[in-house]
Amino acid sequence: MATRQQALSTTAPLALNAAGRDQTTRRSRGWRRFRRYRPGLVGLAFIGLLLLVAIFAPLIAPYSPTEVATRLRGDPPSAAYVLGNDAVGRDILSRLIYGTRVALMVGLGATAIAVTIGVTVGATAGYFGGWVDAALSRLVDTLMAFPTLALLITLAAVLGPSLITVIVAIGTTVWASYARVVRADMLSLRERDYVLAARAAGARDGRIIFGHMLPNVLGPIVVLGSLSVGSIIILESALSFLGLGIQPPNPSWGGMLSDGRAYIRQFPHIAVAPGVLITVTVLAFNLIGDGLRDALDPRQRE
Repeated sequence: MATRQQALSTTAPLALNAAGRDQTTRRSRGWRRFRRYRPGLVGLAFIGLLLLVAIFAPLIAPYSPTEVATRLRGDPPSAAYVLGNDAVGRDILSRLIYGTRVALMVGLGATAIAVTIGVTVGATAGYFGGWVDAALSRLVDTLMAFPTLALLITLAAVLGPSLITVIVAIGTTVWASYARVVRADMLSLRERDYVLAARAAGARDGRIIFGHMLPNVLGPIVVLGSLSVGSIIILESALSFLGLGIQPPNPSWGGMLSDGRAYIRQFPHIAVAPGVLITVTVLAFNLIGDGLRDALDPRQRE
């Protein structure tokens, strides 16, 4: 054992440098594979367009999202109002544009929270093992035993409906899947030579976890994150649809869909526009996720 420890101490710099070069090579190869996946590029372009729309919403929107024209209530699409007006008389296009901000803020913000919690819990459980792994795994199993939407409804009802509440509530309820993925990979990585070499070199646990091991788990995390954003947008839309998300008159796609539901026969265009946009956005994130999965983990190709 002592001989192996001495050998690892001697070869530690070489092992760590080789691991770093391998990570860089995998990333460059992964990006080249992703560029060859056309549906993923289409999804990425669409999400990039949504980001621009969200950033420049005040310049793009033809009207204020809360401006009411009572004489135009429920009017169909026209030259002045491209997507028509809702049941109150507000411009649907302007509300969709401003609603893009809410959708992306919730999707990306909640994903960031979920990744932070899930990666921390999963990395801790997988690296230390033993009773730490057992305790954290039971926590993850308990959380995943409850229906996600039921937990969200409970949290939103307790904390009150607001943008911050929605982001925090979703982020703190969907992190378990990240923890499971990271834990599984960390268990397989902790006995690798470069990890043992880092230990032999006297590196701290935090340095080993975040500096040497997690970079090798980034692929699955990125893939899961890109796929999760679409699901989170659906969850936000569901909360707004139930009246527990973004409150009127602030625009959100789910809230607009809920408003249009009551007038689906009389004014179908009110519900169609947000419904289509939610569907296309979720599809775009899923296409990106599929492309990243094929690029970063070729074993998943069918």
